[in-house]
Amino acid sequence: MTLTLSLGQMPVHLGEPEINFERVAAWTQEAARRGSALVLFPELWSTGYDLENWTKHAAPLGEGMFARLSALARDHQIALGGSVLEARGGKAYNTFAVYNAAGELVAAYRKVHLFRLMEEEKWLGPGDKLELVEMEWGLTGLGICYDLRFPEFFRRYALSGARLVLLPAEWPSRRAYHWQTLLRARAIENQMFIAACNRVGESKGEHFGGTSAVIDPWGETLIEGGSAEVLLTTEIDLAKVDEVRKRIPVFEDRRPEVYGEATQ
Repeated sequence: MTLTLSLGQMPVHLGEPEINFERVAAWTQEAARRGSALVLFPELWSTGYDLENWTKHAAPLGEGMFARLSALARDHQIALGGSVLEARGGKAYNTFAVYNAAGELVAAYRKVHLFRLMEEEKWLGPGDKLELVEMEWGLTGLGICYDLRFPEFFRRYALSGARLVLLPAEWPSRRAYHWQTLLRARAIENQMFIAACNRVGESKGEHFGGTSAVIDPWGETLIEGGSAEVLLTTEIDLAKVDEVRKRIPVFEDRRPEVYGEATQ
């Protein structure tokens, strides 16, 4: 099964959802024109880290920005994903919502690992489960930014049958080497595709370096952005996952009885 997908590597204007939505709407239209079945946008693309004002921005699933994303996917007949602020039970969550080409919400992943360096734990509630969703191209796992530093997170997706993991992010350029290295490590060790969309620009004194990328199960970079605003588009063949796992049978050679329960 082949999949053409686009990554919308964009600057995020702090606390300006209307400006940010204009870019997302234009690039969704362009991704559909290019023939992409999926377009992915960065973490908190609508507001950036304007977390102290979350009550102005957050909405329940099905309302606010979530409803607008649903309509955007439906209007352009393209699957769409990216994280925005969700209001739920009196708290805010960093929620990665994915819509199919009919505009239907197929998954909502709430960020499990909150990033203390951006004071996420001060403003956000933590998610408590992974999200593995059956899309038209196959099983797809969802993560957000800081999750990239937790190998067991990705291993669980691989063991559950995922061939692709989607990862929106706001990853600072000063740790770009970590970003690029970990993306390849997660793809290689789990023999899967990783599609990661990072933002660009500056916010609150932090610079974000982009380098959004799609990595294949061999760890090869299929496409990668620089530090500028860009809509990236590439095609992946998910059958390559089976090919790589057959060539180097890592999963058949695992010894979970030795590792212990935490890694099973």
